[in-house]
Amino acid sequence: MKYFRFCYESESVAPVGGSQPLEWKFSQVFGERTAGEEIQEVDIISAIEFNRNGDHLATGDRGGRVVLFERTDTQDHVGHRRDLEKMDYPFNRHLEFRYKTEFQSHEPEFDYLKSLEIEEKINKIRWCQSSNGALFLLSTNDKTIKLWKVQEKKVKKVCNMNVDSTKAMGNGPIVGSSISTSSKQHIANGGCTSNDFSFPTGGFPSLHLPVVVTSHETNLMARCRRIYTHAHDYHINSISNNSDGETFISADDLRINLWNLEISSQSFNIVDVKPANMEDLTEVITSAEFHPTHCNMLAYSSSKGSIRLIDMRQSALCDTHSKLFEGQEAPGSRSFFTEIIASISDIKFAKDGRHILSRDYMTLKLWDINMDSGPVATFQVHEYLRPKLCDLYENDSIFDKFECCLSGNGLRVATGSYSNLFRVFGCSEGSTEAITLEASKNPMRRQGQATSRPSRSLGNLSGVVRRVKGADNSGVDANGNAFDFTSKLLHLAWHPTENSIACAASNSLYMYYA
Repeated sequence: MKYFRFCYESESVAPVGGSQPLEWKFSQVFGERTAGEEIQEVDIISAIEFNRNGDHLATGDRGGRVVLFERTDTQDHVGHRRDLEKMDYPFNRHLEFRYKTEFQSHEPEFDYLKSLEIEEKINKIRWCQSSNGALFLLSTNDKTIKLWKVQEKKVKKVCNMNVDSTKAMGNGPIVGSSISTSSKQHIANGGCTSNDFSFPTGGFPSLHLPVVVTSHETNLMARCRRIYTHAHDYHINSISNNSDGETFISADDLRINLWNLEISSQSFNIVDVKPANMEDLTEVITSAEFHPTHCNMLAYSSSKGSIRLIDMRQSALCDTHSKLFEGQEAPGSRSFFTEIIASISDIKFAKDGRHILSRDYMTLKLWDINMDSGPVATFQVHEYLRPKLCDLYENDSIFDKFECCLSGNGLRVATGSYSNLFRVFGCSEGSTEAITLEASKNPMRRQGQATSRPSRSLGNLSGVVRRVKGADNSGVDANGNAFDFTSKLLHLAWHPTENSIACAASNSLYMYYA
């Protein structure tokens, strides 16, 4: 992956307010494609995650590699920041990251019992609590979860023994030494009949024992600490750390398992939706996440568009949920595609744990965990694609799993779309902010402003899509903007404390700030 090549753009920051639309600017790109460059399948990014304080960013790709980036603007400008704080001036420098290290997390495997190939693709990455200056993170492919420790190690060098090279010859005797090699009469067990124990003339050659010297150079070492495997019959779609810092969950289509970070030999099944007869199966688990502050609570979504909140204190096997969140279907709107587009591909808790953000194929929905009657806000993302659902079903694009994210202050949400576009919506009361950004060096090129909050339409994206002659994977909106359904922005993450977004466009990692 070409993560060493990156670009910057001059700073230009708009005033930030809770109700004012943000002005997004390009910050950096890692692994930018050159014109005509062919993309390798293994280089396509499949997971993005900031750590808790936002000083590190991890990406995973389809080749099983994990790449780490570290924030540099806080290190290089600490003194400048303190001066500005003393002068009571706003600090307007945007985030900057640099390549830190990368390692091979997963390799392709083969399940001989099921005759099944297991891809090395990284499905999810989750950061764990740091300890003693070391970084810890979980990464998973379809079947195996691994705990990695990344730490700086000081380079140690061994000094050479100070033997005169002119007097040393391989592993043989030292040439020119005065040690006597004359034959003596020996007896069994190493005895010698001669009583001559005199030292050789000139003394023994001077030797020093090897000395280990620690230099000032450091190397980053990634070491696998635990491997959690043999617990899922179906593909793992989610992992989530608990706020207690000791446990995490992993979820597949039918089960959710609870693990202890220190114990890889066993896990506890806490959710099981597998029916006795698989013909009775009506829905599967699509995503799961722990509550950010309550270690006993977690939420999981389903392919029917519902979210269940469960409390692990109720029973060992959480067969029943504490709360159920599901949207109401509009009368007369049911069609062949209704259940497919209702399937939730991703859920995220807000930082305060009060709200849950969910993404289905057509919309983003914001839920209040204290109000299960319906979402408190719905944001239209793909409404312009409704007339094209048949084509999207035929080429399987309707099954694409887009992720979503919330800002650290909970005032905005974001998700990806096609043509390497992503959308940012304001979710504070009275906000009409709805911006379309492109994963390129000119992110505002195709943005549109919504005119009213209830509709959540995107202005230049709300028109009817018409077919492009001779192309099955692209369309245009009412304003003639072309869309490429083969270029999809599935993965993105919002910085936990700043208005900064990292998103993956194929093998390129783009970063923006506001």
